[in-house]
Amino acid sequence: MPVITRLNRRLRIAATVIVSLAGLIGLAFLSTYYYLKPTLPDVAVLRDVRLQVPLRVYSRDGRLLAQIGDQRRVPVTWEEIPTIVVKAVLAAEDDRFFEHPGVDWQGVVRAVVVAAVTMEATQGGSTLTQQLVRTTLITKEKQQLRRKLREIFLALSLENELTKQEIFTLFVNTQFLGQRSYGFAAAAETYFGKPLAEVDASEAALLAGILQAPSRQNPVASVEQATDRRTYVLRRMRELNYLDDDQWRVAMDTPVSRELHGPSVQVDAPYIGEMVRLALYDKYGDKLYSDGFQVVTTVDSRLQRAADIALRSAVLEYDRRHGWRGRSGRLAFEGDTDDAIGRSLEEFPVIGGLQPAVVFTVSGGDATVVARNTRRYRLPMEALRWARADGKPVPAAPRDVLATGDVVYVLPTSAGDALLAQPPQAQGAIVALDPVDGAIIAMSGGFDYHASKFNRVIQARRQPGSSFKPFIYSAALEAGFTPASVVLDAPVVYEANQAPTDAGVVEPPVEGEEPEEEEDWRPGNDSGRFYGPTRLRDALVRSRNLVTIRVMRQIGVGYAREYVQRFGLPKEHIPADLTAALGTAQLTPMEMANGFAVFANGGSLVKPYLIDRVFGADGKLINQAEPQVACNNCGGRADATAPPPLSLPGTVSAADVGGSLLGPPEEGRAPRAITEANAWIITDLLRDVVRRGTGQRARALGRNDIAGKTGTTNDGRDAWFSGFTPDLVATAWVGFDQERPLGPEEEGARTALPMWIYFMREALAGRPERRLPMPDGVVTARVNFDPGAFGEDAPPASDFEYFLADHLPAGVQGASDGGTPTVPPAQRYEEPIF
Repeated sequence: MPVITRLNRRLRIAATVIVSLAGLIGLAFLSTYYYLKPTLPDVAVLRDVRLQVPLRVYSRDGRLLAQIGDQRRVPVTWEEIPTIVVKAVLAAEDDRFFEHPGVDWQGVVRAVVVAAVTMEATQGGSTLTQQLVRTTLITKEKQQLRRKLREIFLALSLENELTKQEIFTLFVNTQFLGQRSYGFAAAAETYFGKPLAEVDASEAALLAGILQAPSRQNPVASVEQATDRRTYVLRRMRELNYLDDDQWRVAMDTPVSRELHGPSVQVDAPYIGEMVRLALYDKYGDKLYSDGFQVVTTVDSRLQRAADIALRSAVLEYDRRHGWRGRSGRLAFEGDTDDAIGRSLEEFPVIGGLQPAVVFTVSGGDATVVARNTRRYRLPMEALRWARADGKPVPAAPRDVLATGDVVYVLPTSAGDALLAQPPQAQGAIVALDPVDGAIIAMSGGFDYHASKFNRVIQARRQPGSSFKPFIYSAALEAGFTPASVVLDAPVVYEANQAPTDAGVVEPPVEGEEPEEEEDWRPGNDSGRFYGPTRLRDALVRSRNLVTIRVMRQIGVGYAREYVQRFGLPKEHIPADLTAALGTAQLTPMEMANGFAVFANGGSLVKPYLIDRVFGADGKLINQAEPQVACNNCGGRADATAPPPLSLPGTVSAADVGGSLLGPPEEGRAPRAITEANAWIITDLLRDVVRRGTGQRARALGRNDIAGKTGTTNDGRDAWFSGFTPDLVATAWVGFDQERPLGPEEEGARTALPMWIYFMREALAGRPERRLPMPDGVVTARVNFDPGAFGEDAPPASDFEYFLADHLPAGVQGASDGGTPTVPPAQRYEEPIF
């Protein structure tokens, strides 16, 4: 009994000591809490934490076109986090997360013991909740123990403020995972090129493993360290029965790739993204990159792809016509694997979809290459036959072009095959507008944005050549000319130092001034021939330079220059002399497309726009475009360009923010630039350009509602084609950034028109033909011609033509009795040969 009594007494004493120590610890804990409480931030702010979400740019049909911001972040909800990711994070960091109150006391005791021994708080034991407050609420400080205590107090408070699911979701969205990726969804795009919902066990474990040391243990920085850490996480998942043996083995056997992916952009449109950024930066500043703005553009994703493909195809075709410039480099690869060879090509960038590759083998009939993407491709002889250097015969075998170790560029085609290519030196641009309201439907400003960020659609001012002539002919119709007017196509010479002025006359140099040494200006036709008397219709169809010069001289340079500004063309870039008749203005492809939109929509000047709607991170509509609309028949026209309903995370749909436009109010109508009648007649002339003139290649589309005009500048430095239907207008350009001739036989019809055709073939597929109806103010009349007065382009002795009703030539017959008016022999405008 005494022994038991002594034992009970000791137990009571021990219990008393323990309780006292616990009380002292608790008191110390509470004292520390109240001491540190003034320094603790309010955990409630995490409910409304504003994640730095980049600017996201969408097409009008909801496809992601670009993502711009310093941090890659894609917020997800609890429901969007895959179960396998939840398990991987728990296994890697905190398997008791859903059980503890925010602090794992076992880990805390272990950390305290180590801290007491080493006098440093270096041990782990941090829960997910503690890690979350550490990365979002606590700034770094020198006193590690104090920081650890603050972390514990905040974690406990946070568990009282938020649910476990809310805490876990915040953790998944905020943690840095290397390579500018914040959050697991962004990291899945960065390392695997897929959304978080599609990751497997191996990938989930890899992401969870990165948390320990994001800068060192991500696979791009070190495949070895990333693999080791993934192995640990997978082992923990197996120990916790999150994976069975088979799942574990499959995950362990999956190789780790060091390939870096961009954000999951569905349609790559960097020129569009940069235009949006520039347009919004002045208003929102740096907040644009972090506040989660979502911008819906007017771009059609399908046609944006078509524009990119059309531009690259046309530029590559041009490049191939001008021969092989040789390999891009040499590479030794003896004994290397395909993966190693691919990595050795990193100094050679992918350009416009062209893959750098090393020639691996060369045989009698083909060659094999290993590309930067580590894939092998076969180059059959047909893919090499174009590669003829200047002055050399067409290659007969692959060895005439390639040698083992050569670094070349290839364009993958069918499975396992590729075409030999080379990064082109020429550039291109294409833009498509809706002529009804000016919406930019598609746009590509160059062959490859990452190789050159210069957007040629809006930044490159080049001479449009003959594609400028329709604007001059529109002015001529307004000044009294008709499509049946006959103008002499014959040589004209302007002597040196006698420049044509705004008045259209040639003035001698000022007396007493020493004239500069200049050559006489002797304009001519591209063919080098002269065709005598020519109808205006044929002059535009055949692109006769001398006729256009005489027409502009007749109506006056000043009048023509003022008139063409009605098409939105800036006056300061239009020469004040007769050379403007030949397209020596300095205009961008966007300005040209907008000018042709006036013809396409029946005479109204619309304003190109790209941004349709802007949403905040909360999905609320911030801004909506209100474009002015061309409206020739406003009785019941629904807006054909209204975007379909768009479903974006946290946003409203297009149907919620505006309906169709049924006859816009007066303030919503685009200003009239020219009369409907003028626009209709010029469109008819431009349809003739396609039917039988310089734009005949466009007949390959098999349509009768296409109108357009080619353009080639002096010395063939620029090649253009602008064409349209009532529903779409597009301009294509090809040239060199550093201006130089494109080469023999390169002109608008051969060089730029194919780009336009490739694009319009896709854009018009399945759309019925449509022409604007003939408006009031257009008169059809029979014209009598004297065929003997014309050369090879002689019209029939009697032909129908269209006239402006208020500019009918004198002597029209038959109009008063309801019959077809008849115009007497065509009026001529002739000038002497200078």
